[in-house]
Amino acid sequence: MQVDETATGDVIKRLRRAEGQIRGVIGMLEEGRDCAEVVMQLAAVSRALDRAGFKIIASGLQQCLTADEGEDQSVNLERMEKLFLSLA
Repeated sequence: MQVDETATGDVIKRLRRAEGQIRGVIGMLEEGRDCAEVVMQLAAVSRALDRAGFKIIASGLQQCLTADEGEDQSVNLERMEKLFLSLA
Protein backbone atom coordinates (compact mmCIF):
# COMPACT_ATOMS: atom_id res chain seq x y z
CA MET A 1 0.00 0.00 0.00
CA GLN A 2 1.41 3.38 -1.02
CA VAL A 3 1.06 6.65 0.87
CA ASP A 4 -1.70 8.69 -0.74
CA GLU A 5 -0.26 11.54 -2.81
CA THR A 6 -2.52 14.10 -1.16
CA ALA A 7 -1.23 13.06 2.28
CA THR A 8 2.41 13.03 1.21
CA GLY A 9 2.77 16.81 1.01
CA ASP A 10 1.28 17.31 4.46
CA VAL A 11 3.44 14.56 5.96
CA ILE A 12 6.60 16.02 4.42
CA LYS A 13 5.75 19.45 5.86
CA ARG A 14 5.26 17.95 9.29
CA LEU A 15 8.53 16.02 9.07
CA ARG A 16 10.47 19.08 7.94
CA ARG A 17 9.02 21.03 10.85
CA ALA A 18 10.06 18.22 13.21
CA GLU A 19 13.51 18.20 11.64
CA GLY A 20 13.86 21.90 12.45
CA GLN A 21 12.63 21.30 15.98
CA ILE A 22 15.21 18.54 16.47
CA ARG A 23 17.96 20.89 15.31
CA GLY A 24 16.63 23.40 17.82
CA VAL A 25 16.75 20.82 20.62
CA ILE A 26 20.34 19.95 19.73
CA GLY A 27 21.21 23.64 19.85
CA MET A 28 19.50 23.99 23.21
CA LEU A 29 21.53 21.11 24.60
CA GLU A 30 24.75 22.53 23.22
CA GLU A 31 23.94 25.89 24.84
CA GLY A 32 23.25 24.22 28.18
CA ARG A 33 19.61 25.35 28.32
CA ASP A 34 17.28 24.38 31.14
CA CYS A 35 16.23 20.74 31.05
CA ALA A 36 12.52 21.62 31.36
CA GLU A 37 12.74 23.72 28.17
CA VAL A 38 14.55 20.90 26.36
CA VAL A 39 11.97 18.32 27.45
CA MET A 40 9.11 20.58 26.34
CA GLN A 41 10.67 20.86 22.89
CA LEU A 42 11.27 17.10 22.73
CA ALA A 43 7.60 16.57 23.54
CA ALA A 44 6.65 18.91 20.68
CA VAL A 45 8.89 16.95 18.29
CA SER A 46 7.35 13.70 19.45
CA ARG A 47 3.83 15.02 18.81
CA ALA A 48 4.85 16.24 15.35
CA LEU A 49 6.25 12.82 14.46
CA ASP A 50 3.16 11.08 15.85
CA ARG A 51 0.91 13.32 13.76
CA ALA A 52 2.90 12.51 10.64
CA GLY A 53 2.56 8.80 11.37
CA PHE A 54 -1.15 9.09 12.06
CA LYS A 55 -1.64 11.00 8.81
CA ILE A 56 0.03 8.16 6.90
CA ILE A 57 -2.11 5.58 8.69
CA ALA A 58 -5.28 7.57 8.07
CA SER A 59 -4.39 7.68 4.40
CA GLY A 60 -3.89 3.92 4.40
CA LEU A 61 -7.22 3.33 6.12
CA GLN A 62 -8.95 5.44 3.48
CA GLN A 63 -7.35 3.30 0.78
CA CYS A 64 -8.50 0.14 2.57
CA LEU A 65 -12.06 1.41 2.76
CA THR A 66 -12.10 2.17 -0.97
CA ALA A 67 -10.16 -0.92 -2.08
CA ASP A 68 -11.40 -3.04 -4.94
CA GLU A 69 -13.76 -5.84 -4.00
CA GLY A 70 -11.23 -8.42 -5.21
CA GLU A 71 -8.64 -7.31 -2.67
CA ASP A 72 -8.44 -8.91 0.76
CA GLN A 73 -9.51 -5.96 2.90
CA SER A 74 -9.15 -7.86 6.17
CA VAL A 75 -5.40 -8.30 5.56
CA ASN A 76 -5.01 -4.59 4.79
CA LEU A 77 -6.98 -3.60 7.89
CA GLU A 78 -4.88 -5.92 10.06
CA ARG A 79 -1.71 -4.30 8.72
CA MET A 80 -3.11 -0.83 9.40
CA GLU A 81 -4.12 -1.85 12.92
CA LYS A 82 -0.58 -3.05 13.65
CA LEU A 83 0.85 0.19 12.29
CA PHE A 84 -1.59 2.25 14.35
CA LEU A 85 -0.74 0.37 17.51
CA SER A 86 2.97 0.84 16.89
CA LEU A 87 2.41 4.61 17.24
CA ALA A 88 0.05 4.38 20.22
